[in-house]
Amino acid sequence: MKYELYYWPTVQGRGEFVRLALEDAGADYVDVARLPEGSGGGEAALLRMLDSPSTGHPSFAPPFLKAGRRLIGQTANILLFLAPRLGLAPRDETGLLWAHQLQLTIADLVAEVHDTHHPIAGSLYYEDQREEAKRRSSHFRRERLPKYLGYFERVLADNARGRKRFLVGSATTTADLSLFQLIEGLRYAFP
Repeated sequence: MKYELYYWPTVQGRGEFVRLALEDAGADYVDVARLPEGSGGGEAALLRMLDSPSTGHPSFAPPFLKAGRRLIGQTANILLFLAPRLGLAPRDETGLLWAHQLQLTIADLVAEVHDTHHPIAGSLYYEDQREEAKRRSSHFRRERLPKYLGYFERVLADNARGRKRFLVGSATTTADLSLFQLIEGLRYAFP
């Protein structure tokens, strides 16, 4: 099946978690908004799909994935759908749900990271809330980030099958790829 990923063409953001899974698995997919408009892509194509009444289950915001007749939104939900199909999930239900739980925790952390740069409103530019962002970032780095990273370190250490390399089981899952992307994003946001 050829997948269609819809996400903003110029930013990594939440869409990058999905891109990483698709790329790691060598999946057949197209990143619609990154295609030229002449080829049916671009941001206009993303907005048309987002606003289309024919989708049946409209997404609130990108990223969303078209898989056959399905339209699936929300990063963690997309990854829950893709992971077993791409070989990036444990085969048992307990493992699948554990990996999804970790993915949801990553999503919580991503939201907190976002709010360090937009503590007043996501619609305001960073420059318009710089002082508040400094205060929020300081609190985040001092109190919240160590809790999250400590948790993931503990999960890695407790996974005997993963030999401290995998969060769940003995192979790469979408949660592992997402944790990698999260760490890279943290290195960029907080050099």
